[in-house]
Amino acid sequence: MNLPGLDKLSSSLRSPQLYELVAGRLKSLILDGTYPPGARLPAERHLASSLEVGRATVREAIAELVNQRVIQTRRNSGSYVLPDALEVIRETKAPVSPDTSPMSTMEARLAVEPLIAGFAAAVGKRDAEMERLLDLMESTSDLTDPQQRQAWNEHDRQFHERIALMSGNPVMIGIAKVIAGAVDEPLWQQLRDTGIHDPSRARLYVYEHRLIYEAIATGNQEAARFYVRQHLERVRNDMLSNG
Repeated sequence: MNLPGLDKLSSSLRSPQLYELVAGRLKSLILDGTYPPGARLPAERHLASSLEVGRATVREAIAELVNQRVIQTRRNSGSYVLPDALEVIRETKAPVSPDTSPMSTMEARLAVEPLIAGFAAAVGKRDAEMERLLDLMESTSDLTDPQQRQAWNEHDRQFHERIALMSGNPVMIGIAKVIAGAVDEPLWQQLRDTGIHDPSRARLYVYEHRLIYEAIATGNQEAARFYVRQHLERVRNDMLSNG
């Protein structure tokens, strides 16, 4: 059975990623002195225009360079080349296993996860583990604390994977595990942490999670699919925002 978005997700896991090429181009510009250590990079929209790619790709490339400790992003200020960037670039070897593009993963999630939620709602029953995860996310008080933020993110990942488990469908469960692996990658985590940085945004996510859960638990397939799509679209927009 061919499921919408699954081929796209599988392909993105195998194919070279455009953000890697953009990250490589930015590193070349740092090495040749266009953006020396301490320099502020142009705004994302200007980089996207000059490199002839989308802003999402530029944002992924910047997140990758943050992970490599080549640049630093400062909220409401921009992205800056770190003092030891030249040494880091020269010593960095090609990655053994490059991350999946977060936006490719998100496209696949938008196609697949509403479908999974519909399968779970067809079963239509309450789940104690889902309710526990929701309570844990709701009780998180300080997302600026790295440990609390890491715990919140792990509960969020488990929540989405749990939807597939509620469906009881082994194919859906397998797809959800592939997605869970993709959102565990460092590049996704970097963009996610940049986008989800304040308690009000996290509270909104938990509220949306509760809407998803109640639709599933009460057997409302249409609402379950709608709320999952609405939530993932918000996550995508937040990940692409500058915070």
